[in-house]
Amino acid sequence: MSQETINKSTLRWQCITIMLVLSPLTTMSHHHPYTFPTTNSTVLPSPYTFFSPKLTPPLPTNSFFQNFVLEKGDQPEYIHPYLIKSRNSSLSISYPSLFSNSSIIYQRFKRDLTISVLNNSKKRAHVISSYDDLSVTLDIQGGLRFLLVRGSPFLTCEVLNKVVLSISTIRVIVGFVPNSAKTKYKISLSNGQTWVLYASSAIELSHGVNRIVSGEFRGVIRIAVLGSGLGFESVLDRFSTCYPVSGLAVFSEPFRVKYKWEKKGWGDLLMLANPLHIKLIDDSSVSKVNGFKYGSIDGELVGVVGDSWVLKTDPVPITWHSIKGVREKAYPQIVRALVQDVKDLNARTIETNSSYFFGKLVARAARLALIAEEVDYPNVIPKIKKYLKETIEPWLDGTFGSNGFLYEETWGGLVTKQGSNSSTLDFGFGVYNDHHFHIGYFLYGIAVLTKIDPVWGRKYRPQAYSLMLDFMTLDKGSNLKYTRLRCFDLWKLHSWASGLTEFPNGRNQESTSEAVNAYYSAALMGLAYGDTHLVTLGSLLTAMEIHASQTWWHVKEDDTKYGKDFTRENRVVGILWSIKRDSGLWFAPPEWREARTGIQVLPLLPITEVLFSDVTFAKQLVEWTLPAFKRKGGVGEGWKGFVYALQGIYDNKAALQKIRSLTGHDDGNSLSNLLWWIFSRGSCEDGGGRRC
Repeated sequence: MSQETINKSTLRWQCITIMLVLSPLTTMSHHHPYTFPTTNSTVLPSPYTFFSPKLTPPLPTNSFFQNFVLEKGDQPEYIHPYLIKSRNSSLSISYPSLFSNSSIIYQRFKRDLTISVLNNSKKRAHVISSYDDLSVTLDIQGGLRFLLVRGSPFLTCEVLNKVVLSISTIRVIVGFVPNSAKTKYKISLSNGQTWVLYASSAIELSHGVNRIVSGEFRGVIRIAVLGSGLGFESVLDRFSTCYPVSGLAVFSEPFRVKYKWEKKGWGDLLMLANPLHIKLIDDSSVSKVNGFKYGSIDGELVGVVGDSWVLKTDPVPITWHSIKGVREKAYPQIVRALVQDVKDLNARTIETNSSYFFGKLVARAARLALIAEEVDYPNVIPKIKKYLKETIEPWLDGTFGSNGFLYEETWGGLVTKQGSNSSTLDFGFGVYNDHHFHIGYFLYGIAVLTKIDPVWGRKYRPQAYSLMLDFMTLDKGSNLKYTRLRCFDLWKLHSWASGLTEFPNGRNQESTSEAVNAYYSAALMGLAYGDTHLVTLGSLLTAMEIHASQTWWHVKEDDTKYGKDFTRENRVVGILWSIKRDSGLWFAPPEWREARTGIQVLPLLPITEVLFSDVTFAKQLVEWTLPAFKRKGGVGEGWKGFVYALQGIYDNKAALQKIRSLTGHDDGNSLSNLLWWIFSRGSCEDGGGRRC
């Protein structure tokens, strides 16, 4: 690669960085009011069993509290550090124990304490009266309002009416100690736990073997499990009088997220930060409490004081082409592959009508156009442009026939034509599963086609933005068409994929790399349209998704965040759930290591270099995966390609030889793309010992 190429690449990224720094994060949704044709879904549940009628669509479909609004609403959700269940006008809290072996890790829910109004005969479901980025409020029959704020070491309940409370446990109460003012009680249970209850005014509590009953009370109670650290109880005492009501994530600067909690009471606010927060937090915005920690499946949760946090990340390179450039001597090899791959493009021969698999084919072709640009071979671009138009336009203008995008108003968002009548077709897209995955591939194709044909891009800009806004709307409010950041979890800082399906283990996501692709593709679309706001938001979410992938999905040999047995046997998590880590995949057992690795790599893009920037880990992952290739029956050539691509990060020569021997590729990949990847890594030699 010439010095001129290096300088061009560096200058390109510096210009993008300057643009991001100068561009605040502001609304995008008002620019493009286009809505796909509306439909009535036959498979979606009504949201109003649990949502207050005042909360109108659009409503969240992939939120951290989704189990609270599905089926009977009685499956647990993880409101760090507690598991919370709501059932029959009561709420149960569990400080979960952790089970771990070589294949799974999960948190067990046990009803440590269950709170309700005594002798309440009306066993009604809870009502969600409000929600935001970091909290949800559950109203329970009898006048109990639970403020479930993520990361609060206390469970906070506003008792709105003068009632008699019942606090039961599946344990035996072995200790019960009030303070002199009867505003604090220490409750010791037979499993070794001690819980502390604080009240805003004196409360009379009496207990039996496994039940506590209050006198009439109205006010605020706060409950926390007592940890074993030195001074733990005094920390709880100190911060018991200030409680969070809600929490927002504010996007006001590039590559910054600011948490702002609304609080009541008096004093400073104590919250808990997860390991990724600790990595990204600006220490000048908070103070940490030494020794105050809670265990969790996500790692230690650390006490942090402050009602406003700033999380900041370094910029990520949002570039059309490789970050470092392709070695010019390799151009002829890549061009030969390009000519063949483009020759095989034929929109009329596509057999799938799946929004997922069709999107992958669109993005695959778009990659070929960008590779052609980078290796200075424009001859193939006209055919690619024709193919992209023929494949993308029918999905945008409703002429695809057997499938297409539609808008449904019950929850407020896109479904597919066949997904509107089936909860399984299109991988559950019709029940809001995998939206960022499917749409992300289409956005990649739209971004590239707009780049090479701006006239086309202007024509279809409204539809393009409607697709993007389905999962990337930043604004809030009932006058919008789409819910705020449909898939992205602003406390965990990664996406969930599972939509409106109830799972005992909460939300889940399998493919982090496809999530990265979604936000990266949106940022590229912003580049194509000159929309700095979209570039900025897409870049930020891309960066956060990468951080989360590296924190919770990538399992390094020396990691301590998971159990020793799990760490020894796994280099990647298969499916990551709210309260579980699974070595299996939705479509493959744990021993299919090549699939577990590949689903965390595809699609292969310039941003993949950032996702796998840890060369040591890439080598560990490949060496862990390769033995699976000897499995009886063999493994798919497509999966091999992604493993060899990772090998190319640290052993270019061997990876190149293996890639040349492949007889097939993943439906979203190509020989051109693999060669582009290899020749944009470090130096290599071909089989004859010559420089490549």
